[in-house]
Amino acid sequence: IVWTDHGFLLSEHDLWAKIQMPWYRELSNTPFFVWDPRCGQAGQRRQSLVQPSIDLGPTLLDLFEMEPTADMLGQSLREVCASDTPVREAAIFGNHGGQVNVTDGRYVYMRAPTQPDNQPLYNYTLMPTHMRDPFSVDEFANVELAEPFGFSKGCRLLRTQGHTRSKQHEYGTLLFDLEQDPRQENPLSDPTLEQRMQGLLRGVMEECEAPSEQYERLGI
Repeated sequence: IVWTDHGFLLSEHDLWAKIQMPWYRELSNTPFFVWDPRCGQAGQRRQSLVQPSIDLGPTLLDLFEMEPTADMLGQSLREVCASDTPVREAAIFGNHGGQVNVTDGRYVYMRAPTQPDNQPLYNYTLMPTHMRDPFSVDEFANVELAEPFGFSKGCRLLRTQGHTRSKQHEYGTLLFDLEQDPRQENPLSDPTLEQRMQGLLRGVMEECEAPSEQYERLGI
């Protein structure tokens, strides 16, 4: 298995770097190579939607003839590797506090927050640290205990006010046709298609147990 982290913009879309902007293909559609000795397929491409971050666990368990755990949402990629058999209708992606994105493989829908302050937005955790430092005293002063999620083994979680460093609201909601516009330069205006993609987004958010305030933040 060869897999990569996110991409990096080098002036595409008149933007630089990562994280702050919408998750265009240059950032989110990353290389992924798999050799599965069970099917022996090599030198071929597959078009089915896969999400390595959640699919690799079930795939490796399947390789050793073990079942995925009850809380895993990923799928074994055995049949994708063998015959390009789809394992999902839609895939969700993005980063915390940003646009929430969904794709069906052809279209990409990037739903932006409705309010300039990007609220309501919370962090849920049992490990109160950021990437480089622990939570501050001020953050702990306003912490609440949230009710358990289905995957948190009955444990309540610390809920703190979430913040975002970027102005996600300014990018707005975007809809792209990857077949006709692979560089994502011409956003579509198609209410019927947007309604269908919004339905896919809600469905995957429900599967992921997205907290209720996320629907409010996104206006859906």
